[in-house]
Amino acid sequence: MADTIIRPATRADLPRLTELYNYYIINTPITFDLEPYTIETRTPWFDEHSDTGRHRMIVAVEDGTVIGYATSSRFRSKAAYNPTVESSVYCAHEVTGRGIGSMLYRALFDILATEDINRIVAGVTIPNDASIALHKRFGFYEVGTFTEQGRKFGRYWDVTWLERPLKIAS
Repeated sequence: MADTIIRPATRADLPRLTELYNYYIINTPITFDLEPYTIETRTPWFDEHSDTGRHRMIVAVEDGTVIGYATSSRFRSKAAYNPTVESSVYCAHEVTGRGIGSMLYRALFDILATEDINRIVAGVTIPNDASIALHKRFGFYEVGTFTEQGRKFGRYWDVTWLERPLKIAS
């Protein structure tokens, strides 16, 4: 197994990030996007993240190839929501189950430790036992399920919402 490097995402990663995410658009209900992105249409999303502040993007790289990423993004646009971020993690489908998502989340939450964040939230399309388990390993707890929130592949899907404080008491 190659060494995995975790680092901030760069614009040069955008083609691979787009490819990785498009797999989940085309093949799974995990994301409610319905049409694959181009690099140009994915650029505004990339630009919402930076190397400082609450909204970050990091990547996992093996042998020079991005194999996963994690983000902390704006939860809602109203200013009072600023201390809440939404986290997300995606891994190349061929490396799932290897702990890459855990590596990414561990690094992301370490990076965010000094930011002005009160809560981290995550929405998981269910069923997705692996994602629910990953989030619970990192101190997330379920706060509710919104039923039939998205329609994809000819059916409606539920979304379970989880949250955790940025700093978890020991």
